[in-house]
Amino acid sequence: MPFDDALRDAAERLGIQQQFWDNFGTPHVTTEATNRAIISAIEAATGGLATETASVVVMSQSDPFIASSDLDIITESGERIRLNAGATAPKLPLGYHETQSGRRTTRLIVAPDRAWQPARRNAGFGVTLYGLRSDRNWGCGDFRDLRDLIDWSVAALGVDFIALNPLHAIHNRRPYNTSPYLPNSIFYRNFLYLDVEGVEGYRAQENPAELKRLREAPTVEYEQVAALKRKALDRIFQTNPPGPECLEWIAREGELLRLYATYCALDEYLHAENPDLWIWPDWPEKYRDPSSPAIATFARKNARAVLFHGWLQWLVDRQIAAVQKHAIEAGMSIGLYHDLALATDRCGSDLWAWRPYFITGCRVGSPPDGFSPNGQDWSFPPPNTVRHRADGYRLFAESIRKSMRHGGALRIDHVMRLFRLYWIPEGHSAKEGAYVRDRAHDLVRVLALESVRNQCAIVGEDLGTVEDEVRETLARFGILSYKLLYFERAFERNALEFRAPAEYPVSALTSTSTHDLATMAGYWIGEDIEARFRAGTIDNDLRLAQHRDRAQDKQHLLDALFAAGLMPPDYGRNASLIPELTGELHFAISGFLASTPCTMWLINQEDLTKELHQQNLPGTTAEYPNWGRKMRWTITELASVKESCDCAAMMRYWVEKTGRLARS
Repeated sequence: MPFDDALRDAAERLGIQQQFWDNFGTPHVTTEATNRAIISAIEAATGGLATETASVVVMSQSDPFIASSDLDIITESGERIRLNAGATAPKLPLGYHETQSGRRTTRLIVAPDRAWQPARRNAGFGVTLYGLRSDRNWGCGDFRDLRDLIDWSVAALGVDFIALNPLHAIHNRRPYNTSPYLPNSIFYRNFLYLDVEGVEGYRAQENPAELKRLREAPTVEYEQVAALKRKALDRIFQTNPPGPECLEWIAREGELLRLYATYCALDEYLHAENPDLWIWPDWPEKYRDPSSPAIATFARKNARAVLFHGWLQWLVDRQIAAVQKHAIEAGMSIGLYHDLALATDRCGSDLWAWRPYFITGCRVGSPPDGFSPNGQDWSFPPPNTVRHRADGYRLFAESIRKSMRHGGALRIDHVMRLFRLYWIPEGHSAKEGAYVRDRAHDLVRVLALESVRNQCAIVGEDLGTVEDEVRETLARFGILSYKLLYFERAFERNALEFRAPAEYPVSALTSTSTHDLATMAGYWIGEDIEARFRAGTIDNDLRLAQHRDRAQDKQHLLDALFAAGLMPPDYGRNASLIPELTGELHFAISGFLASTPCTMWLINQEDLTKELHQQNLPGTTAEYPNWGRKMRWTITELASVKESCDCAAMMRYWVEKTGRLARS
C-alpha cells in the first residue's frame, strides 16, 4: 500500500474524515500534515488504544438482546437475569444496566427509539436571564425575576415555555469569562442567578444606592454583582450553616460536585495569595492534578470553603426547581427551556477535574463558510471518545441530565457534536483542520434515554455545515431541528428565496435569530454589519458588500411576506424604501414563523420588543458588550408601557390564531 494511502487508512480508522464538503458544495481534502497532527494527538491521549473495543453496549429497547456467551444481566433495580449463550433476553427496561460474563463486566445501556416530544404545537419567549430588569434585583436577573416573568408571559403571551441562555457556572469576569457558552463547568450553574433575599437567613445590609446603581447600569456589572452577592451569601453561610437536607444533596452529587467545589475553593485561595494567578494551568504544579496528595490535603484543611461551594449549588438547585414548579402550575406545559453549551473553558474546572476526557494538542472550531470565510477557532479541546466509551458514557450522560434538570426542553448547542467535530491541530489555522467522527448512534441513544426519563424535549441546533445523515438521524430519534428564518431558503429553486411557512418541517423549533445573529430590527437596518465594522472584524469593502447582500435579502423576505398573505395589499413592495422594522413588518414576520407547522415557535425578547443590538458579536471580546445587554424594559414595565403591551398583544394574537396557546 502506498505510504499516503496507509496514512489515510490509519486516519480513517480513527474517525478522521479525508474529505468534506462545505455549505457551498466545495470539497476539502484533509492534508498529510493535518492527518499526522490529529493522529498524534489521539494516540497520545489514548496510549495507542484508540480502536480497542470499550466495555459498553448501547442498544435500542426494541431490539432483541442475544447473549454471546453465558452471562448475567444486572438491571438498574438490581434484578438479575441469567442467560445461556445464544439465548434471547426478555424485553429489558430502559436504563443503565450491566452484563457479567466470567470476570468481564460490560455496561449495557438500553435506550428508547425516540426522544420525548411535546404533545402539541406551542410557543415560547426567549430571554437572557442575566439581562432581566426589575425594580428589586441586584443588577442581574435572578430566579425571582424569572418567576415574575413567567407570570407575565402566561397572562400576556399565552406561551408554554421560557427559553433561557445556558445557566452554566462561569467565572463572572469581563471580558473573557462572561460567555454562558464557554463555561467554567457544564455540570453546575452560576450562583449569580440566586435570589439572595430569598435565601433563608438573609438579613439586609446592602447599600440601597449601590443596588440602584447596579440595577440602572446598561449592562451587567458581573464582578461587582458577584462580589455583592458573595458577601451576602458568606454572611448567611456563617449564621445559617447547611442542614441535613443540604448535606444529603451534596453527598448524592458525589464526585462531580466534590471536584467542582474543590476547584472553586482552591481557585479563590490561590488568587487571594497571588492576585495575578487567574487560571489553573498557572497554578503550582502540585495543584494541577485533582488526584494529587496536595489536593486531598487542601480539601481536608479547607473543608468549610469546599462545603460553601456545594451549598451554593444546593441553593441554586432549590430555587430553579421552585421556578419550574411554578411555571407548570401557572399553565405552561414545558416551563423552562435550558441550553447546553458545546464548549467548556480550557482553563475552567471541567478541564482541571476531567482532563483525560479531552484531547490535548487540538482545538475545536468550524471550517470556512459564508459566515466566517477564514473558519472559526473556538479554542477548546475536543472530547476523548475512547475515554468516554471506557467509562460507559457516564460523564456524557451527566452533562445531559444536569443540563435538563428542572426543565421541560433542552437545546443542544451545535448538535453536530454528537456526529463529528472540526478539529484544528496546534500550529494550524482554522482552514487546516479536519472533521473527526464520534460514535453518534451511542450518543444519540443516551440523549434519547435521558430525554424520556426526564420528559424533556430536545432541540438540536443544527446550523452551519451539516451532513444529510445528521438531520435524518435526529429526525428519526425525535430530536427537533432548529430552523431560523434568516437561513431557511428554497435552494432547490433560488438560493435567495425564503421558504414559505408551509415548507418548514413539523419536527423543528423555528425562530428568527440567535444570540450571535442580528435581531429582527437590527437586521432590517444593518446594525449587525455596522457593529462588525465598528469592532474592526470587517473592513469597509466587506461592510459595503454585506449591505448590498442584505438589501437583496430584505427584498426577498418582503416578497415572501407578501406571498404568504401577511402584508397589507397597499403596503410598499420595495424594501429599499422601508427604512426600519415597521409595525407591519414586525407583525408579518412574527406571523410568518408562527404559521409554520413547526412544533415549537420561539420569539426572543429582543425581537418581541424590537431592540437593535444582538447579545453577542462573534469574533470580539472587549470591542463589544457581549453577554451583558439588559432587557429594554423592567418586568413591571412589560405590563404597563403601551409599546410593550402592543408587542405582547401582537404575539398573543399569533399564538392564539395558530393554535399554540398554553392551556392554563
